[in-house]
Amino acid sequence: MSERSTVLLEQAEPPEQRVGRAVSARRRPLRVPLGLIRTARPRQWIKNVLVAAAPAAAGELDSRHTVVQLAVVFALFTAAASAVYLINDARDAEADRAHPVKRTRPVASGDVPAAVACAAGVLLAAAATAAAAVLCNTMTAALLTAYVLMQIAYCVRLKHVLVVDLAIVTTGFLMRAMIGGVALSIPLSRWFLITAGFGALFMVAAKRYSEAVEMAGSDGATRALLTSYTTGYLRFVWQLAAGVAVLGYCLWALESGGTANGSLLPWRQLSMIAFILAVLRYAVFADRGTAGAPEDVVLRDRPLAVIGLAWLAMYAMAVADL
Repeated sequence: MSERSTVLLEQAEPPEQRVGRAVSARRRPLRVPLGLIRTARPRQWIKNVLVAAAPAAAGELDSRHTVVQLAVVFALFTAAASAVYLINDARDAEADRAHPVKRTRPVASGDVPAAVACAAGVLLAAAATAAAAVLCNTMTAALLTAYVLMQIAYCVRLKHVLVVDLAIVTTGFLMRAMIGGVALSIPLSRWFLITAGFGALFMVAAKRYSEAVEMAGSDGATRALLTSYTTGYLRFVWQLAAGVAVLGYCLWALESGGTANGSLLPWRQLSMIAFILAVLRYAVFADRGTAGAPEDVVLRDRPLAVIGLAWLAMYAMAVADL
């Protein structure tokens, strides 16, 4: 087509279409950077608040040093987790295109080239682990490095190994809960580790169960390992994990006996009620097969939010001996 013909066609094009095409052209340079940010899953960053779990459990959130250090750890863990998401989406682009929701992800939809997402993930992971070595203690850097290596191994191979995939994802959550205590050299209670570990397994298994229910009949197009699990097995896992998490929390709460230091009420023991109610409420969504996005369940269910706030209030009063 000659240049004159092209000009004539553009002149014949309706003005609103020409404006729309011009706007699209101006936005195109931002498509990849914005796509990378979306691939890093900003909505998932709320999970990294767990880095404050160990200091909170030990009642060590009352100093500026603690808050600053936790902010640094939060940023580093967020960077590391985002790096894993970038690498994961680059590898899973083909499978994601078969999923009704995941197909809109930037890499799966073609907004971000897989090679670019993978390279960005590798660079971000290297930066996060290097910064941890400089800004935190040696054990924090080691734990964050172990998390990144474990998650990359999960993306490459371990996500296809039965049961191991559940253990890896659960361990990732447990590392989140541990790293704040490690960064501040706070001893980690055995009850804390049991409750956090099995609580994480409960949510992970419930997520897998929901995915299996949602994608029934897809022959594993979106997650091949789902065809190797039965819904009955996944239900057994999340029910078992919920029971152990509740037992661990109750044993921790009862360990101190009655009221401490003249507290008005035994807040630590009373917090068991809110904890058990929260587990039971979340189990409603797990049983329905609608717990595929845990962050949506936690953020959008108002009764669960109220129960969580009640638990937080009782736990804070227990720590403060009020």
